[in-house]
Amino acid sequence: MPLRAPPRRSGLGRRGGDPTRFEPGDTAIGDGRGGQREWRRTISPSEDPRWKRPAAGTTAGALRRWLGAPVDVASLAAFRCAFGLILVFEVVRYFDRGWVHEFYVAPDFAFTYPGFRWVEAWPEPGMTLHFALLGVAGLALAAGLACRVSAALCGLLLAYVFLLDQARYLNHFYLMVLLCFLLAVTDAGRVFSLGRRPRAATAPRWQLALLRAQIAIVYVYAGLSKVNPDWLAGEPMRTWLGRRTDFPVVGPWFGDELAAWVFSYGGLAFDLLVVPALLWRRTRAAAVVASIGFHCTNAWLFSIGVFPWMMLAATTLFLAPDWPRRVPGAGRLLGGEPVPEARAGSSARGASNAVLAGLGLYLALQVAIPLRHLAYPGWVHWTEEGHLFSWRMMLREKDAAGVLVVANDAGEPIGVVRPRDQLPGWQAKPMLFRPELLRQFAQHVAARMREQERREVRVYSRVTVSLNGRERQYLVDPDVDLATEPWRLGPAPWIRPLVESGEDP
Repeated sequence: MPLRAPPRRSGLGRRGGDPTRFEPGDTAIGDGRGGQREWRRTISPSEDPRWKRPAAGTTAGALRRWLGAPVDVASLAAFRCAFGLILVFEVVRYFDRGWVHEFYVAPDFAFTYPGFRWVEAWPEPGMTLHFALLGVAGLALAAGLACRVSAALCGLLLAYVFLLDQARYLNHFYLMVLLCFLLAVTDAGRVFSLGRRPRAATAPRWQLALLRAQIAIVYVYAGLSKVNPDWLAGEPMRTWLGRRTDFPVVGPWFGDELAAWVFSYGGLAFDLLVVPALLWRRTRAAAVVASIGFHCTNAWLFSIGVFPWMMLAATTLFLAPDWPRRVPGAGRLLGGEPVPEARAGSSARGASNAVLAGLGLYLALQVAIPLRHLAYPGWVHWTEEGHLFSWRMMLREKDAAGVLVVANDAGEPIGVVRPRDQLPGWQAKPMLFRPELLRQFAQHVAARMREQERREVRVYSRVTVSLNGRERQYLVDPDVDLATEPWRLGPAPWIRPLVESGEDP
């Protein structure tokens, strides 16, 4: 029985489809007994117009598929709920303790951020309404109502408050603003939301990876910044623990030298290792336990607001994406059935170019901004240049005191301004050891004196600062008229370098 030739495909034989003509690259197919033969064209994949090189064959393609693969959105939804409730709790604290009035209504002067002098506080009814609206938006975010809009609104309202006074800069406040805007670009509201049925219980993996990367950046920079001579020598932890010897049960041990070393090196190790430990399944449980112990200890020992609880909530982002479904009874609350992880990669369409570009740009900025202190001379803990927005937390204890001297055009003193008499304590304390705030206050004093004296005046700083137990020394050149010094993007020449004991000034 003759063999049946396989069916012809597009591209077989000569142009025109004649199977009897032979060309180079053709293969003869026949019955092997002198019967009729058919010539099949052998086409390389690159010659076939329908052929595409698979994206998975390249690193970029594999990354695109990995970032675009669907994962269970339950983890994002759980974090969204916890974060929204923490935000509401912070708003309640501001109302309960009278901070809305104290920080944003009562002060006559505010320390502005460069380029944001136009951001001013509302009158008291407006500030009260502003925080009330922030609380409502936080509740809506926790409940999943118009999730993207609620998250963006929380970010805008928080950013406004954040920009009102530089003296109120807090790392966790800055992080909360970033997380609000990051949640606004995710599908965290797809499940565990009131008043809606989930269309899908999955989200592209890049959304979870983005939040994880943001938290990882905070931890890594917090750890790297601890690799400095003072921290490795036990300061300022030794000073802070010495003030908490009245703490129940373990308080007496805080006065021991060993405590300073345990807390200093333990904090350094935790910040550098917690993210890799959370990402690796074998060490994840131990990392979660360590996180609970670390953040609860910080909350009990130090006054750092909601930061420990926010970071504990963020720790859950590093667990399996479907971890909330494993909580008994949570499945019905979450709703939706996720795509099994085994099928997720095969069904991934891949992240778009716009998503990849956005992720790359955002993460590049987050990595670069904390490094800007390298462009300034001197030690950042002393000069403060490049200190903000860089996740340098609990690294310095500064004791500052002094006055501003007002002089006439001839340089003759005509008055003395004591900052603690002119500003509330929460403004005066950071102002005395942060050169940029000193410059702003000096110019405020000069403007006020011009109105009173009807003439030009000069303002000189006579402020001395002690860093982590060192002897006091001038932070700002006492011979420089701060009233005429402009804001600089580059180094301020009137900031004096730190002089260590035994060095020539």
